[in-house]
Amino acid sequence: MTASDVVVVGAGAMGAWTALRCRRAGWATTLIDAFGAGHARATSGDETRILRSSHGADAFYARWAREARIAWQTFGDSVGEQFFHEVGMLWFARREDGFEAHSMATLRSLGIPVQRVAPDEIRGMWPQIGVDDLAFAAYEPEAGLLMARNGVAAAVRSFTADGGRFELAAVTPGAAEGRRLLDVVATDGTRHPGGTFVFAAGPWLPRIFPDLLGDLITVTKQDVIFLGPAAGDGRFSAEWLPCWVDYEGAFYGVPAVDGRGLKIAPDRDGPPWDPTDGDRLIDPETIRQVRRYARRRFPDLADAPVVETRVCQYETTPDTEFILDRHPDFDNVWIAGGGSGHAFKHGPVIGSYLVSRIAGAPAGPDEERFSLTRSRHRGAHLRTGAHSDAAPR
Repeated sequence: MTASDVVVVGAGAMGAWTALRCRRAGWATTLIDAFGAGHARATSGDETRILRSSHGADAFYARWAREARIAWQTFGDSVGEQFFHEVGMLWFARREDGFEAHSMATLRSLGIPVQRVAPDEIRGMWPQIGVDDLAFAAYEPEAGLLMARNGVAAAVRSFTADGGRFELAAVTPGAAEGRRLLDVVATDGTRHPGGTFVFAAGPWLPRIFPDLLGDLITVTKQDVIFLGPAAGDGRFSAEWLPCWVDYEGAFYGVPAVDGRGLKIAPDRDGPPWDPTDGDRLIDPETIRQVRRYARRRFPDLADAPVVETRVCQYETTPDTEFILDRHPDFDNVWIAGGGSGHAFKHGPVIGSYLVSRIAGAPAGPDEERFSLTRSRHRGAHLRTGAHSDAAPR
């Protein structure tokens, strides 16, 4: 088989966008995935993801999210599909000096629109939301939701339309010569040679590189519930409700789109998870947690039927920062992973970043966070305020 300039393993948000960016940089590129683009086991599967700029006091991710927003819109325009829906984003603040206040200060310093909304104003704008326990909400009017499965699949279609090669195969690192990997090998023995390799295999990365990543990326089961509003009740659809996150309460949600119900999920790390062979059946306790939370935040949905469920996964680093770095043992192997529940929206920017690094650009001061070799300490999450040992709230 003819060697590609770049071989990308994994066709999720990181891998698909990296492959597309590599191909558009003029490199002969092969993209390989074990189950196909947008498949049900993928972390980038499911129907929707949130695109928001708030990351507390971290201006770096806020800038990346803003750049990604433009990229998703531009990509949708180029293929005649809408992947980003600007429905807005609410952050429910339980105190004055928390993550939400820090986010607002950061966004304002960057010129990104954000508004403080008092509880009485929330009642007036979105009366379907319960606000008795809130100090205020931070509202990002230009945030919204992404069509996740469709967006990844479209990126892969664009990649192949541009001359990229897609292969359906499960692969592992193959032959090496000194500090260079020569190929990856599929389970049927087929070898895929390349000049550079990017492993963006999400929850499968610790299996591919157990010594390097086994203690750095934790894969957990994450249940997602869709509650169905009453007949004729459109208040929970994307036309009338923003996306939302309760940072300290460790819940998040997406309004109903495409006839689905309100998406609502606990945002604390679940139990260890096998992404290949695990049965994707939710825990009944998750439904009870969701109903308890809905009774406070969306009281009219507290007893609504569960119309759909999903089991996804997080692959989380201790500090919830991504891994975007060269393999310490290979000069031509890159690792892209550790999405930690907040990577999907950044996909286009991650792809561009990796192309620049492969081409020889050094990591900037803000990008040292992506290093494989630096010490990573458990701290405040970039996703929610919950940790894996946090009690349900």
